[in-house]
Amino acid sequence: MPTEIKPFVESNDLLDQPDMLRARAKRDGYLFFRNLIDTDTILQLRRDFLEICDKHGWIKEGTDLMDGIRNGGPYMEGQEEYWPILNDFQSLESFHAFAHYPSILDACDKLFGEPTLPHPRNIGRIMFPENVRYTTPAHQDYIHIQGTEETYTAWIPLGDCSQYFGGLAVLAGSHKFSVLPTKRADGAGGLGVETDHLNLTWVSVDYQIGDFLLFQSLTVHKALPNQTKDRLRLSVDYRYQGQSQPITEGSLLPHFNRMSWEEIYKGWKSEKYQYYWKDLDLKSVPFTRKYHEAKR
Repeated sequence: MPTEIKPFVESNDLLDQPDMLRARAKRDGYLFFRNLIDTDTILQLRRDFLEICDKHGWIKEGTDLMDGIRNGGPYMEGQEEYWPILNDFQSLESFHAFAHYPSILDACDKLFGEPTLPHPRNIGRIMFPENVRYTTPAHQDYIHIQGTEETYTAWIPLGDCSQYFGGLAVLAGSHKFSVLPTKRADGAGGLGVETDHLNLTWVSVDYQIGDFLLFQSLTVHKALPNQTKDRLRLSVDYRYQGQSQPITEGSLLPHFNRMSWEEIYKGWKSEKYQYYWKDLDLKSVPFTRKYHEAKR
């Protein structure tokens, strides 16, 4: 029986009420904002991503690039075909600069009640159609990030993204259950959690370009399957926390750590978003593998 999904609570009305914004995040484990980000900025990043996909033969010849009509696949993280695309994503200055978008940082500053630290470990996602088995399972980000539970993940689709297209769903209130036991699962991250016993409600929405989802690191979330026949679903994951909170060294390294920052920054036009965290007095804490060893 399909999982019932109810709509997000929208929080645009609380952007000028930080205390209430924090109270809602504490209650639900997520915040959702409509039209928080300029459309042109997202479309340019979408174009940058799709040009990389096209360069590697993932876009069907003779179609409009911005439609993202796939050629071949499905491919997924971990396969050899995926690494060249992810490496090129990591080298995009526009991809890393987008994590510092003013309205995003403003919302995060209000949530944390202090200046925000955007993690430099940014993630670009490409979800193929006809690949339900490897749809990202229900999981918690904390076991992969650690540091502070008050790290929030931002999920931003690079274009309109209906539930049918494979948007992200959140299990509202699940952050209150601390770290849940993990199990092996297909899809990004390789680990999932059981949720039926929590008796909570899944929430999502038909995302529109410019929408912004932010959720706490213990909040259970999952991707919905891309049920289209031929379209790539593109999105980005960014992580944010208050600058006074602890962080692990891994969160300051590139995603998958396949390239050095020196390699990634080669050819950038600006130094503004290079090594910005090194000027901050951050509290580094160890990363533990105990959650990963608990797989069953």
